[in-house]
Amino acid sequence: MTRDIDFDDALREIVGLICDFLSCDSCLIYMVEEGQLVLIASSDAHQANIGKVRLRIDEGLTGWVARERRLLAISREAYSDPRFKFFKDLPQDTFEAFLSVPIISQGKVLGVINVQHREPRIHSGSDMEMLSTVGEQVGCLLVLSQRVPV
Repeated sequence: MTRDIDFDDALREIVGLICDFLSCDSCLIYMVEEGQLVLIASSDAHQANIGKVRLRIDEGLTGWVARERRLLAISREAYSDPRFKFFKDLPQDTFEAFLSVPIISQGKVLGVINVQHREPRIHSGSDMEMLSTVGEQVGCLLVLSQRVPV
């Protein structure tokens, strides 16, 4: 708890823990930067999309979660939801199930965590509670690392 840890390493560890706990096929973390949600961490082995995938707060399921400050759970055909925005560079856009929570600290939305499954999945209450708790902790990490203005 007292050792220094690199911010990107911490995000990779968090993504790995989420994937292990929720047995998901994908975990993406977005951070609000200049009015946009920017991908800052991914469970994808190819990290090429980090920093490149961006969407406005009014776009997609991820934007809805940030804007509404609410958890969103879709058990099947998430890509059919009218709020969905397709990104050709994200293979996760063809996955069935979607669970997303806002990252909030000090009453401000700092980002969003998305978890996706290739197959349909009903997310349990403990899945939602765990991801919400991690979202709060990531919010603290963002503030403490001075990645976001407070």
